[in-house]
Amino acid sequence: ATNPFAEAHRFYIKSLYRRMLKNERDWVIRYDLLRPRALAIRAQFEANRNVRDPRQLAAILEKAEADLAVRKHPDPIIPPTAPGGTKW
Repeated sequence: ATNPFAEAHRFYIKSLYRRMLKNERDWVIRYDLLRPRALAIRAQFEANRNVRDPRQLAAILEKAEADLAVRKHPDPIIPPTAPGGTKW
């Protein structure tokens, strides 16, 4: 039997991971300084990889979203051809 929420949950986790990486990219331009931060983000996700308790998982995700909201860059990098970019 498969869990009907498994695919939606996996999509949400990947989205959260990508948003966290993009936010770090907005703060740090140089790749040599960004790489250790990206590895730290990955380590956080890997540390919670085997959490199966729904309440504990909800608390972890809520904390991650709150941390992302606090660290959100006020002027994120937008590619020129993307909506809101300089060539749009």
